[in-house]
Amino acid sequence: MTQDNLLGRTIAGYRLLQHVGEGGTATVYRAEHPERGQVALKVLRSRLAQDPVAVKRFLREAEFGTRVNHPNIVRTYDFGPVEDLYYLAMEWVEGETLEKFATRSGPLAPALVATIIEQIGAALSSAHGENIIHRDLKPANIMYHPPTQRAVLLDFGIARDADLKPEERLTRTGFFVGTLQYVAPEALSGELVSEQADVYSLATIAYYLLTNTLPYSGRSPRELFQQLLTQPPVPVNQAVKGLRFPPAVEEALMLGLERDLGKRSKNIDEFASRLCTALNSGGERKSFIKNLFGK
Repeated sequence: MTQDNLLGRTIAGYRLLQHVGEGGTATVYRAEHPERGQVALKVLRSRLAQDPVAVKRFLREAEFGTRVNHPNIVRTYDFGPVEDLYYLAMEWVEGETLEKFATRSGPLAPALVATIIEQIGAALSSAHGENIIHRDLKPANIMYHPPTQRAVLLDFGIARDADLKPEERLTRTGFFVGTLQYVAPEALSGELVSEQADVYSLATIAYYLLTNTLPYSGRSPRELFQQLLTQPPVPVNQAVKGLRFPPAVEEALMLGLERDLGKRSKNIDEFASRLCTALNSGGERKSFIKNLFGK
């Protein structure tokens, strides 16, 4: 039976109405519940239901979602096995992925970038307070609603508990998890990472939102992997010809992208506060307008 054949089926009280997306391990549907109304229902692929590691990771994502309650983190309602399936019911978030919005919009105004980074920074700070490291921060894992400017963090599928014992890891040593364009260099070895890895990824997102490009130019995974390990990121004021930001913005961003953990911003609050203050300064707004319109 294919995943699309689940349409119209009721799972744990959730009636599946529409297929809205899928990844390597699960399919997501828009569903309706008699009490909760519209929700997003994530269903583990049937071929993985007998895979203990896949099941454990799926249930761990669900458990992490119940541990963190924050307005900028998608809310988890319930989860578990039912019949031959594993499901995860979550808040239905209006909007589109930040990736789609940013691709369509091009470089965003600094004040809007500050609004988004402030929200996601607060969400991550809340997760880190529960010892949860996201490890897969990227625009595709953030929902954004333009009318309200609300940003919501999704997908704790490869997140890990900072207190987890080495023997309880689900990723083998020597294998990294995450998305190469946004992953912190120290994660490439497959070793355990701290919240500073999420700092690096959030800094990369901010860099991308401001410039519509990335700190490294590698055109293949192999080239990008090598650059991450051996080269410094391209300074944000050299990313796009004619697009320049005040020194405070560049300094805050590049501290978030430091390969040296001793120099990188220590935590999400430190990074987000410094960057958002710089982005919201009057001088930064004038600089952006001047660059954009040549006035």
